Amino acid sequence: MPSSRLRRVAVLVLEGAKPLDVGIPAQVFTTRASMPYEVRMCGAAPGLVTGGDGLAYHVAHGLAALEWADIVFVPGYRFPDRDDPPQAVVDALIAAHDRGARLAAISTGAFALAATGLLDGKRATTHWHYTRALAQKHPLVRVDENVLFVDEGSVLTSAGAASGLDLCLHILRGDLGVAASNHAARRLVAAPYRSGGQAQYVPRSVPEPLGERFAATREWALHRLDEHLSLESLAQHAAVSPRTFSRRFVEDTGYTPMQWVMRARIDLARELLERSKRSVEQIANDVGLGTGANLRMHFQRILGTTPSEYRRTFTRGE
Repeated sequence: MPSSRLRRVAVLVLEGAKPLDVGIPAQVFTTRASMPYEVRMCGAAPGLVTGGDGLAYHVAHGLAALEWADIVFVPGYRFPDRDDPPQAVVDALIAAHDRGARLAAISTGAFALAATGLLDGKRATTHWHYTRALAQKHPLVRVDENVLFVDEGSVLTSAGAASGLDLCLHILRGDLGVAASNHAARRLVAAPYRSGGQAQYVPRSVPEPLGERFAATREWALHRLDEHLSLESLAQHAAVSPRTFSRRFVEDTGYTPMQWVMRARIDLARELLERSKRSVEQIANDVGLGTGANLRMHFQRILGTTPSEYRRTFTRGE
């Protein structure tokens, strides 16, 4: 790309588009001396696009903007798991990618990219509420529910709403360097880089039960997280063999029994970090993990951050 030419950014506004998702790339890549970008808002056709959350958008450009763009942002939109975007939109995204444009989805915009097949075999993410739906609707996509964004080179995806800012700053770092990204972050009064992934923002690490099978055993275990819990003790409470319990438990929750127990312990640790002044060592003992080092290890693995950083994030100002 000639250095004298502005980088071309198209923001593709689909029906039901979320206002924050639409605004983030438009705000980050606004044309100014420090930001050599030109932004065009577009839709399936020029004109009025009905958005989500009671808003509508008037876009000046249609899908021809995707032929012009160097990078195409697809903001999130409502009910992405119901229907795919119009075929003309899917075809235009594929053509833009084939021409060399980068495609970047914010939040549920990942569903539109997945509909093109361009995410097949690649890692991708979306808002935590929709990660399972994305995996079910597009099983060839390797959905990572824990990260803020995924960069697969020509296709990029980000988690819920605000993580679109993390993705945009990441793109800026790659295009213009760290100084430019930091400058933009200061202008937007945002963190240049957030630690951890979106897993720390999910209300609970363990999924809601999909049925009543073993519900009593799950409840029993939740009241004994500070005790030693083994596959054998859980199966004994459920009155089935360990092998049967393990197999059926995975069918219900998507996790092995011990994975579920560990996530339940991390959930309890999160609650104690938010609502108490107990030390990390004390909380580790409270949730059955023994030592602070053990809690830190599993907390980092599951949530992508440390107990101390988590506490600072979710208790600041209280």
